[in-house]
Amino acid sequence: MTGHWLAIYTFGQFRTRADHPDVEPFHAAEPGVWATMEGAEGFIGRSGYEDEPGPESWGEQVYPKYWTDNGDGWAPSTVSLWQTLETALAAVYRGPHAEILRRGPDFIQDTSDYPAYVLWWVPAGHQPDWIEAVDRFELLADNGPSPEAFTFRNAFDPAGRPVATDDCKSREIAERNRLRSEPPRTMQ
Repeated sequence: MTGHWLAIYTFGQFRTRADHPDVEPFHAAEPGVWATMEGAEGFIGRSGYEDEPGPESWGEQVYPKYWTDNGDGWAPSTVSLWQTLETALAAVYRGPHAEILRRGPDFIQDTSDYPAYVLWWVPAGHQPDWIEAVDRFELLADNGPSPEAFTFRNAFDPAGRPVATDDCKSREIAERNRLRSEPPRTMQ
C-alpha cells in the first residue's frame, strides 16, 4: 500500500475524572503501551499532547461532539499513523495495548453511542491534525463505514474498495512485535 498511510483516531471517556484512583491502572500502563506501540512493525508516528513531554502535538487537541467534560477537561484520545491495516491491527489488538483494552470497562465509559476509533487513509507524508481526526470520527459515527472513515471490521483500501484484513498476517506481525519487545536472554 505504498503511497498511503493508515491513520487511526481513538476516543473514549473515563467513568470518573482522570485523576481518580480508579483510572490509575490506565495511567500506569500508558508509558509501556506507547513504548511497545512505537517499537511495533509498521508504526510511523503519533501525535503528542500540548504541555506534555513526548512527541509534538499535531495541532490543537479537540474532542468529538460526543465528549462530555467530567470536570477535568480531558478524555483519552490518540492519533497515529501506520503502514498497513495488518500492522495497526497487530499493535492494537495484541500485546500490551490489548491488555489495557481488556481492562477498559474498569475505567472507560460504555461507547455504544459512538465508535471507539476510526481508520482512514492519508497520502504518505501527510500528518493529520486533531481536527481532521475528529471530523473522520464523527463521519463514521454519524454515517457508518465508508472509504473516508472505517473500522478494521469494515475496512477499505486506499482506492476505496472494501477489503478484509489478513488476520494470519496480523498474528505473524504481532509475534514479531512480541519477540522484538522482549528483553534479550543472557547465557548463564
